[in-house]
Amino acid sequence: MHWREQILSDPEILRGKPCVKNTRIPAALVLGYLAAGRDSAAILREFPDLTPSDVSACLDYARDLADFDASAA
Repeated sequence: MHWREQILSDPEILRGKPCVKNTRIPAALVLGYLAAGRDSAAILREFPDLTPSDVSACLDYARDLADFDASAA
């Protein structure tokens, strides 16, 4: 599954911050936990509404943002 199916931005939810589908959990929050050294299992325990696929989608989302080429847009 592509991250675009799991990470959504809705102006009515958290002022449009990209969130995991069907939650109010921002992708940036999940990425912050990972950056702080938390593993996926710890994140899933803290946020039982998330799935392993959601955590992977957040990482895929971040990878695509890092690869973004502003000169091509």
